Amino acid sequence: MSFQSSIELLRFHNVAYSIYAAFILSIIAWFAYNLTRKEKVSSKIRIPFYGYIGFLVIGGVGHHIFTYNTIPWVSQDIMRHHIKPDASYEFKVKDHKWVGMPKLPIEVKCGQTIRFNVHSQDLVYGFGLFRKDGTMAMQMQVNPGTDVNGILDSNDILWTFRHNETFDLTSTEYSGPAQYSEDGKDLMRVNNFLRVTGCKEGGK
Repeated sequence: MSFQSSIELLRFHNVAYSIYAAFILSIIAWFAYNLTRKEKVSSKIRIPFYGYIGFLVIGGVGHHIFTYNTIPWVSQDIMRHHIKPDASYEFKVKDHKWVGMPKLPIEVKCGQTIRFNVHSQDLVYGFGLFRKDGTMAMQMQVNPGTDVNGILDSNDILWTFRHNETFDLTSTEYSGPAQYSEDGKDLMRVNNFLRVTGCKEGGK
């Protein structure tokens, strides 16, 4: 089992959690039914009841254990010290403005792994790429600070692009009202920040 995008992962979890929620609701319904009964529930019922509870616990924990490594970015992040990115982009953010941005749009070929390294010079921001339908593909927190030599701290992320998409960029962390205009426009939004081409239909 593997997923190539957050959309595929979300669809899978929608189904899995819907089934899991149905099991939990069945426990609540059984409990409510027994509250309305005049006669006491037999003590023999406790064995299958607690067995069912145990099944739900094991199922919930097991679901995360067996699927965490199928999430596209988890294994990549764990093994990042062995991965050489195809390209790296580094820039800063200050006063709710992106500083030193590369020439836009950034052109990425299908299957390329890109490293983004963003430095904050004042506040906590976010770095998020959004599809044109408004769904978020990825994001990271951008924290301010410097090391002992006064060099700005790195906030970096590796991402492999597997679908033809055009992404917009904006901050995903609230860093004060200065990010928005009086009419609610996101002033940190960069339209057509990155474009992925070369993928076959359905991914690489």
